[in-house]
Amino acid sequence: MQEATVSYRSALFPVESPSSPSSSSASSSSGGEHAAVMHRMVAKNPVVVVGRRECCMCHVARRLLLGLGVNPAVCELGEEAAAEVERAVAVSGAGNCRGPMILPVVFVGGRLLGGLDRLLAVHIAGELVPILKEAGALWL
Repeated sequence: MQEATVSYRSALFPVESPSSPSSSSASSSSGGEHAAVMHRMVAKNPVVVVGRRECCMCHVARRLLLGLGVNPAVCELGEEAAAEVERAVAVSGAGNCRGPMILPVVFVGGRLLGGLDRLLAVHIAGELVPILKEAGALWL
């Protein structure tokens, strides 16, 4: 019997629990364990999609990027972690986006691009591919 192959597969990076021994003491004192893990992911990967577990909007963002030839890292969060990460994104990316930031959010080249609405707007305007090339996510 033949096996179906998946041409693109995103790596799922579960967020560590706050009680895990691998979390640093500096981040545990500030209560930003999940945000610290997210920041490490953003620093390591050219494109990261951060969203709630089982979120349809996260799936749309991921499928758009896959369609362009980018294999984004996907960070799916539970409800508690999602609320914490939304607060951290609002503080760190306040200058880049207008209005409140809700998940999913997309980071390209270590910088906050924005939510799904911003991702779609940049794609429709034809600016997404050059941004992805500059970040090293596309080679063509």
